[in-house]
Amino acid sequence: MVINLEFFTPSTVRVTKVPENLKNEKESYSVTAKPQDVKFTTSRSGDNITLKSSKLKVTLNTKKGTVSFADSKGGLLLKEKNNAMFTPMLDAGVPSFNVKQSFVLDKEEPIYGLGNYENGKLSLRNFSRRLMPGNIEDGIPVIQSIKGYGLFWDNYSPTVFSDNAEGMTFDSEVGDLADYYFMYGGNADGVIAEMRTLTGTVPMFPLWTYGFWQSRERYKSQNEILEVVDKHRKLGVPIDGIIQDWQYWGNNYLWNAMEFMNPEFNKPQMMVDSIHNMNAHAIISIWSSFGPQTKPYRELDAKGLLFNFSTWPQSGIAEQWPPRMDYPSGVRVYDAYSAEARDIYWNNLKRLFDFGLDGWWMDSTEPDHFDVTSKDMDTKTALGSFRRVRGAYPLMTVGGVYDHQRATSDDKRVFILTRSGWAGQQRYGCNVWTGDVTSTWDMLRNTVPALMNFSLTGNPNCNSDIGGFFCNQYNKRSGDNSAPKNPLFQELYVRWLQMGTFTPMMRSHGADIFREIYYFGEKGEPIYDAIEEGIRLRYSLLPYIYSTSWQVTNNNDSYLRPLMMDFKADRKTWECNDEFMFGRNILVAPVLKAQYTPEKIVKADENSGWNIAGDMNNESLSTKKVDFMAPSSTAVYLPKGAKWYDFWTNELIPGGRTIEKTTTIKTIPLYIKAGSIMPFGPDVQYSTEKPWTNLEIRVYPGADGSFTLYEDENDNYNYEKGIYSTIDFKWDNKAKTLTIGKRNGEYPGMDKNRNFNIVLVSENSGAGNKPMKVTKSVNYSGNELKVKL
Repeated sequence: MVINLEFFTPSTVRVTKVPENLKNEKESYSVTAKPQDVKFTTSRSGDNITLKSSKLKVTLNTKKGTVSFADSKGGLLLKEKNNAMFTPMLDAGVPSFNVKQSFVLDKEEPIYGLGNYENGKLSLRNFSRRLMPGNIEDGIPVIQSIKGYGLFWDNYSPTVFSDNAEGMTFDSEVGDLADYYFMYGGNADGVIAEMRTLTGTVPMFPLWTYGFWQSRERYKSQNEILEVVDKHRKLGVPIDGIIQDWQYWGNNYLWNAMEFMNPEFNKPQMMVDSIHNMNAHAIISIWSSFGPQTKPYRELDAKGLLFNFSTWPQSGIAEQWPPRMDYPSGVRVYDAYSAEARDIYWNNLKRLFDFGLDGWWMDSTEPDHFDVTSKDMDTKTALGSFRRVRGAYPLMTVGGVYDHQRATSDDKRVFILTRSGWAGQQRYGCNVWTGDVTSTWDMLRNTVPALMNFSLTGNPNCNSDIGGFFCNQYNKRSGDNSAPKNPLFQELYVRWLQMGTFTPMMRSHGADIFREIYYFGEKGEPIYDAIEEGIRLRYSLLPYIYSTSWQVTNNNDSYLRPLMMDFKADRKTWECNDEFMFGRNILVAPVLKAQYTPEKIVKADENSGWNIAGDMNNESLSTKKVDFMAPSSTAVYLPKGAKWYDFWTNELIPGGRTIEKTTTIKTIPLYIKAGSIMPFGPDVQYSTEKPWTNLEIRVYPGADGSFTLYEDENDNYNYEKGIYSTIDFKWDNKAKTLTIGKRNGEYPGMDKNRNFNIVLVSENSGAGNKPMKVTKSVNYSGNELKVKL
């Protein structure tokens, strides 16, 4: 066996193991980096050869063929349990191997990552799962440890990950070598930075993508979609994005035609223009498969670029459920591994792009694959068998759209909402959602750690269907749209929306009912008001969120931060699966248990969910009045290492304790870390309605702090050319002085003169105490200012 160790950075080393007489000719689809010129020393002691960089010591035992990793001071981080195991197999008739490598973890060492598993766990010890992209769960072979290291197992075939008393193991169905990257970052942020150095940094999304999004399965006409935006504007409830789901193309034989063939969408340009005239944006559903009567199908089929396995939809009759299998749809998935196929895909997609649509909802990028057989996995792709490259499918198809749009125009930033993710996909301007999850409290609870673990793979942009996708069980009768007035669903929806307020994309979507705010009641009613207040809170935080997005792009930061990222010294944070930091300043502790209604449990998945019947005996509760404003409470843990301000009362609370937070349906427990500097934006109906010329800047004393306000043109890629502005804020807690630094950079349309309304939050303020008040309003023209508070 030939073992190679190669430093990519001082903190990252690639390990490959190849059976003798075979060549290492593998191309990585995730890794885009080339090895840096890393200085390291080599030493030998008996059977051990040690390579030492400035950050990492890597030792190879030549007798056992095992590798171990230590920090620069010699502290052991991870070691292989044994040499890689290669079991001969035939991959679509070609000789290859099953590849397996095991590692030894410390007994109480938490590990994280692996994608968005809906198992409710943050730490993934004693966990086993087959890693590959799916509808509800994306298994990504990236882990990181509380010890500050990460590991990327670079294999694209279905891989069983397991951790048990025998060790932590990656076991891939097919491969010609064992190939992984060990990354030492010192902490979770450092690991993520190394992962993105290897696989690509995160491009910025437009400002409008951080506003509120409304969707439905599905808007059945252009009039319906326009009505939603119009009603939001008339009600004064902010909205920035609207999404058109499937079947705007017509019947299933025209599946994903990338044209408006449905007669209910007979004026698509008028529809897009009308949405834009109402200061909103539209994205549209596109798939990885095509119906047999479409132009893309004919082009791809002529070149042998379509797969022959069962995918969604299986029936050509869209109007009947269950599917009429005696009328097969003929829909086939395209070979996204082929550069020629990706060209054909974009050339057809450009028909929609030319209407001025603002982004893409790339559904089924796993892709959907039913009744899987060995023959299916033998399917030939442009890069080998489907089995060999299965995991890379979403990376390839999403990357194809990103690359082609970037090559077509830089005037509009690429924005892709997609259902599946893989290592490195963060470089392609996409936000991955958790798929067709069921509307239950269990699923809401599971979603929080799923999103956090997904973020820990280096993919920061993720979200979920607010309210869950399948919710027919809350209707009195199947499909009667009574669920928005059913207290069981109302409570679940509001709590999901409050959690979703603090994810990178705030998006209401699902099947079975209409979820627009006006179906839940009227202004002045607790549920309606709670929804509106959540949306308005989101908009007030846009300067904070957009500035955080710059940190994600420029400094490899993350939006969703498990508490262990910032408070590793506090062991109670290591497995905290129900709270997170949103950016560096806000601790979010969403209410994840029903406080006013019973928790109705309905088991379903992405296939059985379509069969959930209504008439679930909800009649009595649906008509029973529930007092959603009655005080309740929820437990919140505040980590050690900081003091915390209750966002709603400004009460200052020491860390390292669990408190009971009083709540109503309108309350989401939020806590601001002492030392935080928080910008708050104006009251708007859409993200760019008003310039940020009178921002409120809140200072939360109790520790020194800093914040960088980032601004640019809000769309286009001029920021890549340095066309943007940053302003650094620094708080000196002892001197009680806020320094507003000199503005760095500029961009067209920038307000060179502005006001900052500085608010010092009183350390003693809270219920019954002196309220927070504006301390000073200062004019800022770009030069440094010191404000004594």
